[in-house]
Amino acid sequence: MSAAALPRPDVTPPEAWAFPMPSESLTDNGIRVLSYAVPGQYVISLRLVVPLSLADEPLDREGVAVMTARLLDEGTAQHTSDEFAELMERTGMVLGASVTDGALSVDVDVPQRFLPQALDLMRQALAEPAFPEAEVRRILRSRLAEIEQERASAPHRGAREMTSQLWASSERASRPTGGTVASIRALTRDDIVEFHRAHVGPRGATLVVAGDLTGLDVPHVVETGLGSWHNSSHVEPSPVRAPLPAGGGTRVVLVDRPGSVQSELIVAAPGPDRSAPSGWEPYPVLSFIVGGSPSARVDAVLREDKGYTYGIRAGFRPRARGGSFVTSGSVRADATVDALRLLVDILAKAREGFSDREIRSGIDFVVQTAPGRYATADAVADEASALAIEHLPLDFQTRTLQRMGELDDERLRTAYAEVVTGEWVIVVVGDAASLRDGIEGLELGSVTVVPN
Repeated sequence: MSAAALPRPDVTPPEAWAFPMPSESLTDNGIRVLSYAVPGQYVISLRLVVPLSLADEPLDREGVAVMTARLLDEGTAQHTSDEFAELMERTGMVLGASVTDGALSVDVDVPQRFLPQALDLMRQALAEPAFPEAEVRRILRSRLAEIEQERASAPHRGAREMTSQLWASSERASRPTGGTVASIRALTRDDIVEFHRAHVGPRGATLVVAGDLTGLDVPHVVETGLGSWHNSSHVEPSPVRAPLPAGGGTRVVLVDRPGSVQSELIVAAPGPDRSAPSGWEPYPVLSFIVGGSPSARVDAVLREDKGYTYGIRAGFRPRARGGSFVTSGSVRADATVDALRLLVDILAKAREGFSDREIRSGIDFVVQTAPGRYATADAVADEASALAIEHLPLDFQTRTLQRMGELDDERLRTAYAEVVTGEWVIVVVGDAASLRDGIEGLELGSVTVVPN
């Protein structure tokens, strides 16, 4: 006797999700503290954001901000570089520092029980770095070697060419954040000491604390650890603004790598930041539809249909102010010209609109994966620090996800057309001798060949 078929259970839509909201406090020296309780996450993630503008770097010393960040944990007034590293190891603490167009970010992850010690070490790194001459020389040599490695990498070389072509030459954004060979060679320890003295201080800083905060008096612990950090020489950074585009219509720059068996393609245009007046919500969905997954329009043709690539991605890349829309990936060398033709055509045709299925798929992906994307303390801390850098409200993610449910074809087409005007900066990294005639035959714009 067969068992009766069981009725299919109803599948209900997931409940609305919200990005967590923090407790806020303020230290005596002016640091805004955002405390995010993430139960069960016993490794605490700290993200300290110090407002900073790369436009404040001396023109002939560009890269000094990045070099300063890399040297913060290389010894302090109290500890040598080796001693500082040993203290971090004893507490299970990991410290990293980086620079964006809007801030110096210092990231620390540490077991909950060692949070006070980690905050004290963070204060020492920020307030009294030693910048030992030997470590300065080592870090500068490392950066010069890194520049050579970037030149040898097609994606990195293409990205560097793209930024130099996308933004006006007067803009800091058109040059590498980490500096050039000339500017790094010109740097001295005195330059780094002076930059730190003028630009790294608690004024306007934000500290994000995320993790299991059970039993922790976060304001007290932070005040004890960072409250004595002062810098009377700290100057207010220049306002961060969107870089000016280079303009000039569509153009192709062919970076010559003789004998290359594959080509790197980059197609880019200036784009919005997350404070776009019309709202940010269309852009993550557009990224997914056009080139954000293996099933997106770009890969559906270039990977699945043609077999030209292992994958090409397109997406909107916001800065603190301004941004870009970039499509990039590698293709077989013998397919370069046709792949570029198809890619530009796919991006242009997206201006005509999107199907209901694409829209639903894009919205569902971005909205329904959000709880997973922000399930850990470090992910929450990373996003919260980004909100601080970009001066966005703390409920930005929640409101953005809510508004995504209201998106339709007209809104998406309008948002896409505002960015994709038909004028592109196109960079191809490949064998110029075999590619130039074919690319010129596409009549996309002027073609310039530059050395690798």
